[in-house]
Amino acid sequence: MRQAVLLIIMMHLCLACYAQKYISQIPFKYDYSLDQLKKQSKIGEADLKNKTVVDDNSENLSDEILALKEKYSIVLAVMPNKIRNYKLYSYIDPWINTPYKEKSFSKTGIDCAYFLQSLYSDVYQVTLPKDPAGMWKSKSIQIFTGRSFLAEGDLVFFRYDKDHPISDVGLYLHNDRILACTEKGLAIYNFNDEYFQLRYIGAGRINEDTKKK
Repeated sequence: MRQAVLLIIMMHLCLACYAQKYISQIPFKYDYSLDQLKKQSKIGEADLKNKTVVDDNSENLSDEILALKEKYSIVLAVMPNKIRNYKLYSYIDPWINTPYKEKSFSKTGIDCAYFLQSLYSDVYQVTLPKDPAGMWKSKSIQIFTGRSFLAEGDLVFFRYDKDHPISDVGLYLHNDRILACTEKGLAIYNFNDEYFQLRYIGAGRINEDTKKK
């Protein structure tokens, strides 16, 4: 029980650090088993009928994936069970903090459109153009504007100047957090920040016909 309380306190402390926009590393991971929780809470088999006990590793995940699940549940301020697309977060994680560089896809500099084109190919097996306007026009993507409908994996499009109606693109994750590039580099940002809200044009999701292929 003491470990569970400590975990909650640590999560609150981490969430208080959101001024930094993202967390590059979380210095702990789950190491609880169902048997441990039963023992610590003094719960017997008979007591389980009226109680719900959560096995934090019911999927038998590796330590590496568990740590990733923990990290992004804190970064995105969601419960760990919301982080289920491990391939997505495994792909994103090594690139966090990469500096921005236009029309580039390397560890020395990255363009978000180039990054998302590669991510969509690897994670979702969907081929997209490398530019935001091309993604917006892609037949594989269904465009919508309602922010309340956004879900993990949706593309979010932005307009920065009148000559480029679709100027940039990011990736929606959870809880109004998006993966995007700014002058600070590739990172996870709050979608509600004025910087993004003033520039938001619409969103895109893999359409049903593409999913069936």
